[in-house]
Amino acid sequence: MPLYEIAGKRPQLGFDAWVAPSADLIGEVVLGHEASVWFGACIRADNTVISVGNRSNIQEGAMLHSDYGVPCTVGADVTVGHHAMLHGCTIEDEALIGMKATVLNNAVIPTGCIVGAGALVTEGKRFEPNSLIVGAPAKAIRTLDEAQRAILKASAAHYVAKAKQFSAELRRLD
Repeated sequence: MPLYEIAGKRPQLGFDAWVAPSADLIGEVVLGHEASVWFGACIRADNTVISVGNRSNIQEGAMLHSDYGVPCTVGADVTVGHHAMLHGCTIEDEALIGMKATVLNNAVIPTGCIVGAGALVTEGKRFEPNSLIVGAPAKAIRTLDEAQRAILKASAAHYVAKAKQFSAELRRLD
């Protein structure tokens, strides 16, 4: 797995964290227990720490970056969809960031939220917990019900199981 040190800062992986062979972790990246980073994703923490919580997954092609003094934090049981971009933002626990969504500096996505595919969450934007957030610029359109929130934790659990499978069974064919 491609792990890179820069300026004396190197990635730290929690117990049973899994990183795909084509994902890149650069600098001060902290992965929680059973977190996963999938194919083609890049987490570049050359400016400030980027942390990914326990059981969270960063899917294919996603990009996480931070600015000086503006860390990027992903809580526990979070799903970050394919080709999403997180830049210097905070994603709290049990959230889902949809495919190709962008969340910019100092924005906060609270616990239990879904950010829809392709959404653009602008700098400094904040929402209420358990919101469905869509559009460009993004806005909350309603509150998620209990059944919808349960799907968020199930998504994270699915990726924990999938990462264990890939860790045990993935074989490169040359």
